[in-house]
Amino acid sequence: MTGSKIVAMGHYQPSRVVTNDELAQMVDTNDEWIRDRVGIVTRRIAGEETVADMAAAAAGKALANSGLTAADIDLVVVATCTSVDRSPNVACRVAAKLGIAAPGAYDINTACSGFAYALGTVDHAIRAGAARNAIVIGAEKLSDFTDWTDRSTCIIFGDGAGAAVVTAAAEDEPAGVGPVVWGSVPEKSDAVRIEGWRPYIAQEGQAVFRWATTALAPLALQACEKAGVAPSELAAFVPHQANARIIDGIVKRLNIPDAIIAKDIVESGNTSAASVPLALSKLVERREIPAGAPVLLFGFGGGLTYAGQVVRCP
Repeated sequence: MTGSKIVAMGHYQPSRVVTNDELAQMVDTNDEWIRDRVGIVTRRIAGEETVADMAAAAAGKALANSGLTAADIDLVVVATCTSVDRSPNVACRVAAKLGIAAPGAYDINTACSGFAYALGTVDHAIRAGAARNAIVIGAEKLSDFTDWTDRSTCIIFGDGAGAAVVTAAAEDEPAGVGPVVWGSVPEKSDAVRIEGWRPYIAQEGQAVFRWATTALAPLALQACEKAGVAPSELAAFVPHQANARIIDGIVKRLNIPDAIIAKDIVESGNTSAASVPLALSKLVERREIPAGAPVLLFGFGGGLTYAGQVVRCP
């Protein structure tokens, strides 16, 4: 195999929109402060929908957009850190909902970098001949783990899912998924936490901010270098939608003058592993990126983990 490529995207968000003004009725905050500190205006919050429900909805749309059928899929991978159920995994539930027979199916948890990690493992599986057509999903229901009385965290998070259909590239076709750059900073793993049996999200905001705005740009550039793409050639940059100021801080350190910068954080909040595919799917749906153009994906967060790769836009 010469590699893999993304052939279609899909996304799903719950219908309930929670505004900053609504949060201001619950905790001591206001719209201006939230916009200034994190750049968020609205976020989507799920009701009865589960992580698997949202994952399946996004994956179903991606599959419909791909021209493939459920019978063509032989691998399903879900990135999530918010599935309440430990078994069966989300990937198996998605496969059952979509009628995918006997796929390899596993979940991966590296929190906010999860989609890029999952895409990397799927690319490796296809290159090794262990799979040919896969669905890669990032899905989160962070509202289940949000303390709605904590104004430092409840303003940040939202729910949703994004998915990609990834297939083997033809022998005479260049790879559409570049080599992954991934890693972690285990000694700082307590900076973002969801721990215990009745957990709430807790984070050291300033520590994460400093790490993200100083350490990550060189790692993102490594992904470009491994893919043989100059940063100035990028059509778009889709980072984890953690915080608008973090995104701006990373962009300042990259030479990407003509790239579209994904800012889905404004309307969706931080959706952890769902944020990169959710933002990319919207850009593809709106046709803001030409087909085949190089796009840098980069996830980072709990762990502290990071992962990124250059992909060709479907």
